[in-house]
Amino acid sequence: MIASVTSQPLSVTAHLDDVADPRAGAVASFVGQVRDHDPAVAGEVVGLEYTGHPDAEGTLRRLAAAAAAREGVLGVAVSHRLGRLAVGEPALVAAVATAHRDLAFTVCRDLVEAVKAELPVWKRELLADGTHVWVGV
Repeated sequence: MIASVTSQPLSVTAHLDDVADPRAGAVASFVGQVRDHDPAVAGEVVGLEYTGHPDAEGTLRRLAAAAAAREGVLGVAVSHRLGRLAVGEPALVAAVATAHRDLAFTVCRDLVEAVKAELPVWKRELLADGTHVWVGV
């Protein structure tokens, strides 16, 4: 099971490979990537910078383990990036394997929502004019 908070680029393929299981009829995945705008902020976003608490990976492992423990789940992989990311780069990757699609979609969505709500990682949006905005702080 992948459950990492890392400064290394995230591989969607590695997450999909990690949850591969011959019993799986469905793999749901999510890729959260850096976009060039934020409707709540004036200006063009040129990148993001993520900072994580030292306990962030432990929190992510706990969330992944909870998802993996749900009945019918065959595999879970989830990672969040730290550091500076350019527009288009993945910041969060999650994959969940189950026998059927409905459960895969549900568990993947629940995992992503739990990560967004509980992971102690902070985001700073870097704007084209050289300023920045902290988000969710």
